[in-house]
Amino acid sequence: MTFLRADRITEAIAEGAEALFAAQREDGVFDYGGASLTSTLGTVGAVCALHFADPGGAADLIEAGVGWLKRTQGADGGWAMVPGEASEAGPTAVASAVLHLVDPRGSAAAVEAGQEWMRGFGGLEAIPHPEVVAWCRQFYGFAGWLDPREMRRFPLELALLPGLYRKLFDLRAPMVSALGLAQTRHKPLTRVQRSLSKLAEPNALAVIRQVYEHEGSTGGWCEDAWVTGLVCAGLARAGLGEDMVDGAVGWFRRTAAPDGSWSSGPLDLTWSMYATAGLIEAGYAQDPRLVPVKELFLRLQQDRPFTAFGCPPGFWGWSGSRGWPATLETGEILSALSHLPGADQADAMRRGVTWLTLQQDTRGSWGLCVRNTRVANSGPCPHMTAQAVDGLLDSGVPADDRRVRRALRWLGRAQRPDGSFESVWYRMHTAGTSAVLRTLAKAGAADGEPARRARAWLERTRLADGSWGTGDGTPGTVEETGWAVSALLAAGAEPEAVRSGVDWLLEHRLPTGGWPAANVNEYVRHVSRYPNPALAHGLALRALARYRKAVAR
Repeated sequence: MTFLRADRITEAIAEGAEALFAAQREDGVFDYGGASLTSTLGTVGAVCALHFADPGGAADLIEAGVGWLKRTQGADGGWAMVPGEASEAGPTAVASAVLHLVDPRGSAAAVEAGQEWMRGFGGLEAIPHPEVVAWCRQFYGFAGWLDPREMRRFPLELALLPGLYRKLFDLRAPMVSALGLAQTRHKPLTRVQRSLSKLAEPNALAVIRQVYEHEGSTGGWCEDAWVTGLVCAGLARAGLGEDMVDGAVGWFRRTAAPDGSWSSGPLDLTWSMYATAGLIEAGYAQDPRLVPVKELFLRLQQDRPFTAFGCPPGFWGWSGSRGWPATLETGEILSALSHLPGADQADAMRRGVTWLTLQQDTRGSWGLCVRNTRVANSGPCPHMTAQAVDGLLDSGVPADDRRVRRALRWLGRAQRPDGSFESVWYRMHTAGTSAVLRTLAKAGAADGEPARRARAWLERTRLADGSWGTGDGTPGTVEETGWAVSALLAAGAEPEAVRSGVDWLLEHRLPTGGWPAANVNEYVRHVSRYPNPALAHGLALRALARYRKAVAR
């Protein structure tokens, strides 16, 4: 066997670690904000909401947002979630609709180019996500391109059954509630529908307010301009929640970027957990620079239930002291805390394990934040389930525990015929397959049939240059290559078997010592994607560190 020189790997790990630490703030957050968060959807949401909520008072913000959207339109007429990337159907549909809504004359050429792109794509019906089609049709209705009777109705009466309402709409419940309330004023309804909607109105409004107040009544929802825009536009059109609408208008003014755009919201905990995981794997657990990160994790664990989603306390979200609950972050942060020195995290870990236990679906899986939901993009998800199981195992839960056994059985049923696994928050199948394979190995099931089939899929989909992409021939990325290399090593592969992937990672380092991030993160499954530099850096560092350990053994 031939191995890479140890000093070359060690040098890459050291430089990669310092590249991560260079992004760290004094409060411990690994901050990759700024331009990486700029969002077409966020800007569309803000401009639309301000048009309905305060067209006169916010005219300057609307004009600036329109200008930004026109400047960032692609040469092909489309828009992407992240400016400069390949055009995507969802952002193109809503951006062109909102420009027509707020600036029909001045933006006529941009609107026509956007709609021409959509015609070439196949129209709204070609978007591979029914939920996204429904959102886009709302915006087409706003623009006058659809009769209100053609717009999909949000069944507001389901809010009369809170448990069912959460399962059907999960984290979309605030947006569905707001747009449903607007439809009671603007969409023709039958007498029965109108009567039921009137009865359900207080419940729907309560869902919106519960989230609003949980986050501290800042004016925003989820710290995300797209989400806040949908809620604000719905409330403004319904003539309800005036204090929340006013708060949202103020929030949009405070969060507008100088160039006229808005962002999709900070990912403080997501950035920090992936950076920390990579650094721990690389041997930096005792580094004093991770002390403030540990304090950050302990400080931002939530001690209040998230009532709107039926979640108990004890979870972590992706950002903020009162963010939305997330299985992904809760599982990953538990794993990180278990490997950091000290004992002061014991109670936080106990509460995190309790939260995961209470949130496990009756079928054994985990979704994002609402138990037993089946909504696309929120669960049940093999990748989220794997991260939840990792959090339990790293926290001391034995592999033969009932929670783990139920999850592994569900994962076996969720495996695709080709041996791969889904990952609703990361593109296609390399991420999910790698995550599940690593978890199966950690649970002592590396020799089982699901693990063997997952390993075979990863080995079969490696590209000729040694990297991994989506598994269908798409060029490789740092993230997917890092996931695959780490998973194969965890499952017992010899170092030589992943040598080409490690070579590829070394060849794709940046001059700064880090790695380039790709659009592998799904903002909306199959529709809108964005990069996460902390994910790319953390996964590459983890893969190199595991390779170094495997060679040393």
